[in-house]
Amino acid sequence: MEHAIWHGLEHVFVEQSLVAAFAVVGALILVSNFAAKHLTNGRVHGSAIAIVLGLVLAYVGGLYTGGKKGLADIPVLAGIGLMGGAMLRDFAIVATAFEVDVIEARRAGLLGVLALALGTILPFIVGTLTAVAFGYHDAVSITTIGAGAITYIVGPVTGAAIGADSTVMALSIATGVTKAVMVMVGTPLVARLIGLDNPRSAMAYGGLMGTVSGVAGGLAATDPKLVPYGALTATFHTGIGCLVGPSILFLAVRALVG
Repeated sequence: MEHAIWHGLEHVFVEQSLVAAFAVVGALILVSNFAAKHLTNGRVHGSAIAIVLGLVLAYVGGLYTGGKKGLADIPVLAGIGLMGGAMLRDFAIVATAFEVDVIEARRAGLLGVLALALGTILPFIVGTLTAVAFGYHDAVSITTIGAGAITYIVGPVTGAAIGADSTVMALSIATGVTKAVMVMVGTPLVARLIGLDNPRSAMAYGGLMGTVSGVAGGLAATDPKLVPYGALTATFHTGIGCLVGPSILFLAVRALVG
């Protein structure tokens, strides 16, 4: 009886792999949100914990199977490869962009535009310098890791567009996740020092930091009323980064390093 149940579950997971992938990721997010609420008291956003757990599981899956696709190399979890593929990734990026209210975005004004520009360029410079410091000297790897410092979505999108290998793209994701966690934890600590107590400063802060999950989690722990304003400008970073990363920023890096 028990063997038949397990065999039936395995059959469902293999035959309906994409549905199974959504179920597994949903369970992971549920656990992550629970951990964020009860173990970190809301200071670390559940999405950051979910991303870290996902990277750990991908690494463990790669070690277990000896393959190159992480958990997707396990037959019952093969749908994760499709769920995390380019098609659904790009769909998620477009869906995020459609959530932005253009009329509301205008309220950020020149301050928001300046914050977005600085929040895109400065993290990219820090990321590229870090890549060079750790021994990367080719334009593709430097650009990909630098783009990861903008957000953890921009890194792999840029890497896929310019032909980076999977190891470098994983590093770019790790760079973006580290930034998101630092913003989440650090925002409540510095909010009073930088005057982060009104919608205008929240929009400027969201533009400078750029990571939606980091800004949303940090502002939620500071003042929940500020979350929509910070997320408003932070949302633009993914779209802007995906546009300028594989084009302007890559060409600039290639011109410098050859």
